[in-house]
Amino acid sequence: MTLNPVRTALGLMSGTSLDGIDAAVVRTDGLTYVETGDFITVPYEDGFRERLRSCLGGRGPVEAVERELTELHAGVVRRLAERAGPIDLIGFHGHTILHAPERRRTWQIGDGALLASLTGIPVVHDFRSADVAAGGQGAPLVPLYHQALSADLDRPLAVLNIGGVANVTWLGRRGGKDVLAFDTGPGNALIDDWVLSRTGRPFDADGALAASGTIDRSILDRLLAAPYFKKQPPKSLDRDGFDISPVKALNTADGAATLTAFTAGAVAGAAALLPQPPLRWLVTGGGRLNGFLMELLRDMLGVPVEPVDSVGWQGDALEAQAFAYLAVRSRAGLPLSVPGTTGVPRPITGGLFNKP
Repeated sequence: MTLNPVRTALGLMSGTSLDGIDAAVVRTDGLTYVETGDFITVPYEDGFRERLRSCLGGRGPVEAVERELTELHAGVVRRLAERAGPIDLIGFHGHTILHAPERRRTWQIGDGALLASLTGIPVVHDFRSADVAAGGQGAPLVPLYHQALSADLDRPLAVLNIGGVANVTWLGRRGGKDVLAFDTGPGNALIDDWVLSRTGRPFDADGALAASGTIDRSILDRLLAAPYFKKQPPKSLDRDGFDISPVKALNTADGAATLTAFTAGAVAGAAALLPQPPLRWLVTGGGRLNGFLMELLRDMLGVPVEPVDSVGWQGDALEAQAFAYLAVRSRAGLPLSVPGTTGVPRPITGGLFNKP
């Protein structure tokens, strides 16, 4: 029995990898009841991806791209709703083009009012601003969803999301209040950018290119010496938070290998910041499909490292599901972040509501 109504929510995520739109349906009360449903991923066309990329940092034709982005999301909502049936609420993350919490600034483009108008469904958007305004990092926001999903799993547990940026959720043995989350460092973004610039391909499929190269240990040590890794959590990153110029002298395969090791090495460094060593790591996001990266993580972490799919979670849908869950929490006035997840001084709700 729950005091919160169960709603059917559709979550939308456009991640820092710039690959496309993930959409997923969840029935939830925003607390412990979670029933996952259908999901789809719709890749961006190359032309739009480049227009979106041109807006990173808050530059470029932001207004026009925001409208196009919102219209693309509306099309995805219509496609998924045809299969999934009536939707009570949309959780619309938008796309992050600037994240600078030290300046109390985070910017996700995506017009919530327009999306509500185009779809005829109420929309919650702008999930991060309230947290940042209150002094939090504004990221990561997925940990409370990880917590809801993992109630029956052995702890301590780490859930590692490897998108454009990588973040970890650590869940301890004491339940609800025993949570810590932060960005570990780069995820796929640097690898993807490198592979695109050198080969024209959007990513390193299965890590095959990196696996054919040699990790340059001296360059890797320089990358891992960045000041970010010495900071205590909670902490968060912008997609373009690292200077990879040391890699530019390497050949294509060695650069891919070194940047992949950078992602893994940053995670290994983050493990040392956790309150207790996890019994295992569950990996979500596109990085879980990179065989070379997963192999490096297993070597560096020394405990089981498995894709989240191994425990029945939907790895391709998890982040979109989380924003469906958070939209329901937002409507109920429940916290979207707590001190252990973003460093916000107190548990805080967020999100802006838009009626059709």
